[in-house]
Amino acid sequence: MGGLFSSKNKKTSRVTEQDNAVLQLKIQRDKLKQYQKKINVQLEKERLLARQLLKDGKKDKAKLLLRKKKFQEGMLVKTDGQLDNIEQMVHDIEFAQIESEVVKGLENGNKSLKKMHEMMSLDDVEKIMADTQDSIEYQREIDELLSGSLTQEDEDDVLAELNGIIQQTSQENEDINLPDVPKDKLPEPSKEKTKVPKEAVLAS
Repeated sequence: MGGLFSSKNKKTSRVTEQDNAVLQLKIQRDKLKQYQKKINVQLEKERLLARQLLKDGKKDKAKLLLRKKKFQEGMLVKTDGQLDNIEQMVHDIEFAQIESEVVKGLENGNKSLKKMHEMMSLDDVEKIMADTQDSIEYQREIDELLSGSLTQEDEDDVLAELNGIIQQTSQENEDINLPDVPKDKLPEPSKEKTKVPKEAVLAS
Protein backbone atom coordinates (compact mmCIF):
# COMPACT_ATOMS: atom_id res chain seq x y z
CA MET A 1 0.00 0.00 0.00
CA GLY A 2 2.71 2.43 0.98
CA GLY A 3 4.65 1.75 -2.18
CA LEU A 4 1.53 2.30 -4.26
CA PHE A 5 0.77 5.70 -2.76
CA SER A 6 4.39 6.80 -2.95
CA SER A 7 4.53 5.95 -6.67
CA LYS A 8 1.38 8.00 -7.32
CA ASN A 9 2.57 11.00 -5.36
CA LYS A 10 6.05 10.94 -6.88
CA LYS A 11 6.39 13.65 -9.50
CA THR A 12 9.10 14.18 -12.04
CA SER A 13 11.30 17.03 -10.92
CA ARG A 14 11.81 19.85 -13.40
CA VAL A 15 14.85 21.18 -11.55
CA THR A 16 17.97 20.54 -13.61
CA GLU A 17 21.57 20.18 -12.48
CA GLN A 18 22.23 23.66 -13.79
CA ASP A 19 19.43 25.03 -11.61
CA ASN A 20 20.93 23.35 -8.57
CA ALA A 21 24.37 24.74 -9.42
CA VAL A 22 22.99 28.27 -9.74
CA LEU A 23 21.14 27.88 -6.44
CA GLN A 24 24.28 26.75 -4.60
CA LEU A 25 26.29 29.62 -6.06
CA LYS A 26 23.71 32.15 -4.96
CA ILE A 27 23.71 30.67 -1.45
CA GLN A 28 27.49 31.07 -1.30
CA ARG A 29 27.16 34.61 -2.60
CA ASP A 30 24.70 35.51 0.15
CA LYS A 31 26.98 34.00 2.81
CA LEU A 32 29.93 36.05 1.54
CA LYS A 33 27.86 39.23 1.64
CA GLN A 34 26.82 38.48 5.22
CA TYR A 35 30.46 37.88 6.11
CA GLN A 36 31.47 41.19 4.54
CA LYS A 37 28.80 43.01 6.48
CA LYS A 38 29.95 41.42 9.74
CA ILE A 39 33.63 42.27 9.08
CA ASN A 40 32.81 45.88 8.20
CA VAL A 41 30.98 46.32 11.52
CA GLN A 42 33.90 44.76 13.37
CA LEU A 43 36.47 46.95 11.58
CA GLU A 44 34.61 50.08 12.60
CA LYS A 45 34.62 48.95 16.22
CA GLU A 46 38.35 48.15 16.13
CA ARG A 47 39.10 51.54 14.59
CA LEU A 48 37.36 53.28 17.45
CA LEU A 49 39.07 51.01 19.95
CA ALA A 50 42.51 51.76 18.49
CA ARG A 51 41.86 55.50 18.93
CA GLN A 52 40.88 54.92 22.53
CA LEU A 53 44.04 52.86 23.17
CA LEU A 54 46.19 55.65 21.74
CA LYS A 55 44.49 58.16 24.03
CA ASP A 56 45.19 55.85 26.95
CA GLY A 57 48.85 55.64 26.00
CA LYS A 58 48.67 51.96 25.00
CA LYS A 59 50.48 52.33 21.71
CA ASP A 60 51.57 48.69 21.35
CA LYS A 61 48.04 47.36 21.82
CA ALA A 62 46.71 49.93 19.37
CA LYS A 63 49.36 48.88 16.84
CA LEU A 64 48.49 45.18 17.24
CA LEU A 65 44.82 45.97 16.82
CA LEU A 66 45.51 47.91 13.63
CA ARG A 67 47.51 44.98 12.25
CA LYS A 68 44.52 42.72 12.86
CA LYS A 69 42.30 45.29 11.18
CA LYS A 70 44.61 45.39 8.17
CA PHE A 71 44.47 41.60 7.82
CA GLN A 72 40.69 41.63 7.89
CA GLU A 73 40.60 44.35 5.24
CA GLY A 74 42.70 42.07 3.02
CA MET A 75 40.13 39.31 3.58
CA LEU A 76 37.42 41.69 2.43
CA VAL A 77 39.31 42.32 -0.80
CA LYS A 78 39.51 38.56 -1.37
CA THR A 79 35.78 38.14 -0.74
CA ASP A 80 35.12 40.88 -3.32
CA GLY A 81 37.01 38.84 -5.88
CA GLN A 82 35.13 35.69 -4.89
CA LEU A 83 31.83 37.51 -5.24
CA ASP A 84 32.80 38.67 -8.72
CA ASN A 85 33.68 35.11 -9.69
CA ILE A 86 30.39 33.78 -8.35
CA GLU A 87 28.35 36.45 -10.13
CA GLN A 88 30.17 35.71 -13.40
CA MET A 89 29.63 31.96 -13.03
CA VAL A 90 25.91 32.43 -12.31
CA HIS A 91 25.64 34.64 -15.38
CA ASP A 92 27.47 32.09 -17.54
CA ILE A 93 25.28 29.19 -16.41
CA GLU A 94 22.04 31.12 -16.91
CA PHE A 95 23.17 32.28 -20.34
CA ALA A 96 24.14 28.70 -21.24
CA GLN A 97 20.63 27.60 -20.28
CA ILE A 98 19.17 30.25 -22.58
CA GLU A 99 21.47 29.13 -25.39
CA SER A 100 20.38 25.53 -24.82
CA GLU A 101 16.71 26.53 -25.12
CA VAL A 102 17.49 28.43 -28.33
CA VAL A 103 19.25 25.39 -29.79
CA LYS A 104 16.28 23.18 -28.88
CA GLY A 105 13.95 25.67 -30.53
CA LEU A 106 16.04 25.67 -33.70
CA GLU A 107 16.12 21.88 -33.68
CA ASN A 108 12.32 21.67 -33.39
CA GLY A 109 11.97 24.26 -36.13
CA ASN A 110 14.22 22.26 -38.45
CA LYS A 111 12.19 19.13 -37.80
CA SER A 112 8.96 20.98 -38.65
CA LEU A 113 10.49 22.35 -41.86
CA LYS A 114 11.62 18.88 -42.90
CA LYS A 115 8.11 17.52 -42.37
CA MET A 116 6.64 20.34 -44.44
CA HIS A 117 9.17 19.69 -47.21
CA GLU A 118 8.24 16.00 -47.19
CA MET A 119 4.56 16.92 -47.58
CA MET A 120 5.23 19.14 -50.62
CA SER A 121 7.89 18.33 -53.20
CA LEU A 122 9.85 20.84 -55.27
CA ASP A 123 7.87 19.85 -58.38
CA ASP A 124 4.60 20.70 -56.59
CA VAL A 125 5.93 24.10 -55.62
CA GLU A 126 7.11 24.82 -59.17
CA LYS A 127 3.71 23.80 -60.58
CA ILE A 128 1.87 26.02 -58.12
CA MET A 129 4.15 28.95 -58.94
CA ALA A 130 3.67 28.38 -62.68
CA ASP A 131 -0.13 28.22 -62.33
CA THR A 132 -0.08 31.35 -60.23
CA GLN A 133 2.01 33.18 -62.81
CA ASP A 134 -0.36 32.10 -65.60
CA SER A 135 -3.32 33.41 -63.62
CA ILE A 136 -1.57 36.72 -63.01
CA GLU A 137 -0.73 37.14 -66.70
CA TYR A 138 -4.29 36.26 -67.75
CA GLN A 139 -5.72 38.79 -65.30
CA ARG A 140 -3.25 41.38 -66.61
CA GLU A 141 -4.49 40.82 -70.16
CA ILE A 142 -8.07 41.31 -69.04
CA ASP A 143 -7.14 44.48 -67.19
CA GLU A 144 -5.39 45.84 -70.28
CA LEU A 145 -8.42 45.15 -72.45
CA LEU A 146 -10.73 46.86 -69.97
CA SER A 147 -8.43 49.82 -69.39
CA GLY A 148 -8.88 51.33 -72.88
CA SER A 149 -6.19 49.53 -74.83
CA LEU A 150 -8.64 48.74 -77.71
CA THR A 151 -8.26 50.56 -81.02
CA GLN A 152 -10.83 53.06 -82.22
CA GLU A 153 -12.11 50.54 -84.74
CA ASP A 154 -12.66 48.03 -81.95
CA GLU A 155 -14.50 50.65 -79.90
CA ASP A 156 -16.77 51.41 -82.90
CA ASP A 157 -17.55 47.73 -83.33
CA VAL A 158 -18.40 47.41 -79.65
CA LEU A 159 -20.70 50.45 -79.85
CA ALA A 160 -22.42 49.15 -83.01
CA GLU A 161 -23.01 45.77 -81.39
CA LEU A 162 -24.42 47.46 -78.30
CA ASN A 163 -26.84 49.55 -80.39
CA GLY A 164 -27.94 46.42 -82.27
CA ILE A 165 -28.75 44.64 -79.01
CA ILE A 166 -30.74 47.67 -77.82
CA GLN A 167 -32.79 47.82 -81.04
CA GLN A 168 -33.44 44.09 -80.99
CA THR A 169 -34.63 44.27 -77.40
CA SER A 170 -36.97 47.18 -78.24
CA GLN A 171 -38.46 45.26 -81.20
CA GLU A 172 -39.12 42.21 -79.06
CA ASN A 173 -40.90 44.36 -76.50
CA GLU A 174 -43.17 45.88 -79.22
CA ASP A 175 -44.12 42.43 -80.56
CA ILE A 176 -45.47 41.22 -77.25
CA ASN A 177 -47.38 44.43 -76.37
CA LEU A 178 -51.03 43.84 -75.42
CA PRO A 179 -53.89 46.05 -76.79
CA ASP A 180 -54.67 49.17 -74.84
CA VAL A 181 -57.40 49.02 -72.24
CA PRO A 182 -60.48 51.02 -73.43
CA LYS A 183 -60.83 54.32 -71.73
CA ASP A 184 -64.62 54.88 -72.47
CA LYS A 185 -67.16 54.11 -69.76
CA LEU A 186 -69.63 51.28 -70.27
CA PRO A 187 -73.32 52.37 -70.82
CA GLU A 188 -75.51 52.25 -67.77
CA PRO A 189 -78.61 49.97 -67.85
CA SER A 190 -82.04 51.71 -68.61
CA LYS A 191 -84.25 52.45 -65.64
CA GLU A 192 -87.60 52.49 -67.63
CA LYS A 193 -89.92 49.46 -67.37
CA THR A 194 -90.70 47.54 -70.53
CA LYS A 195 -94.33 48.21 -71.65
CA VAL A 196 -96.43 45.16 -72.58
CA PRO A 197 -98.95 45.70 -75.49
CA LYS A 198 -102.67 45.56 -74.56
CA GLU A 199 -103.40 42.93 -77.26
CA ALA A 200 -101.02 40.55 -75.56
CA VAL A 201 -102.78 41.10 -72.23
CA LEU A 202 -106.30 40.46 -73.64
CA ALA A 203 -105.12 37.42 -75.47
CA SER A 204 -103.85 35.89 -72.30
